[in-house]
Amino acid sequence: MFSQSEENYLKAIYHLDAVSDKGISTNAIAEKLSTKASSVTDMIKKLSDKKVIVYKKYHGVTLTEFGKKTAANIVRKHRLWEVFLVDKLNFSWDEVHDVAEQLEHIKSPKLINELDSFLGFPKKDPHGDPIPDNEGNYNKIEKSLLSTLQENESGICVGVKDSSSEFLQFLDRQEIQLGKKITLISKEPFDDSLEIKIGDKQLSISNKIANNLFIQKA
Repeated sequence: MFSQSEENYLKAIYHLDAVSDKGISTNAIAEKLSTKASSVTDMIKKLSDKKVIVYKKYHGVTLTEFGKKTAANIVRKHRLWEVFLVDKLNFSWDEVHDVAEQLEHIKSPKLINELDSFLGFPKKDPHGDPIPDNEGNYNKIEKSLLSTLQENESGICVGVKDSSSEFLQFLDRQEIQLGKKITLISKEPFDDSLEIKIGDKQLSISNKIANNLFIQKA
C-alpha cells in the first residue's frame, strides 16, 4: 500500500511527533530527511490522499490514528531487526541501523510476528528505544539526559539520543554501555563538561556527549 519513500516519510513524521506537542512543519520534515521542502510538499499531498496524515496550513502535519499505527509498525520492524542482528548475527550496535533501514520495508506481517516471537518479544532495541507491539502500543521509558544529573547523583544508562555509528563507537571506546551506572562527580562551570564515574573508571565527557545519553535516575 505504501512505497518505500512514503514509509520513510511516515517514520520521520512519527519520530518528530514524539518530541513535539504541535503539528510538524514541512521544514522540520525536510531537515529530518535531508531533502527539499518542495519534495516534502509533494509527499504530503500523497500521504493526505492515503488518509495517514492531515495537513493544515500554518499548523503543519499531524498523523491520523491510521497513520500512527502504520508508522509505528515500520518502527517496530526496524527495531526488531536491530535486535535480531545484534542478538543472533553478532552485529555490533553501531552497525545495525543501515541494515535495518533496508529490512524494515519487508511487507509480510507473519514474518515480523514470527520474528518477534523468535526473539522472545523484546521491549527495547539495542539502543534502548521501546519496540511497539503489533497494535502500535509500547511502554514509555522514563528517562532524563545525563546532563541533568546533579553532583553526586547517579543514574542507569538506558539509551542514546544520537544513534550514529560515530557516537556509538565512541561510547564503546569509553566503555559506556546500556545498563551501566553513571555517577556525576563534578560539572565544569566554564563549558559544562562533566567528570563522571562508571564502575571503577573515572573520565571527563563534553556537554555534547551528556546531552546525547539517556539515564534513569537512581
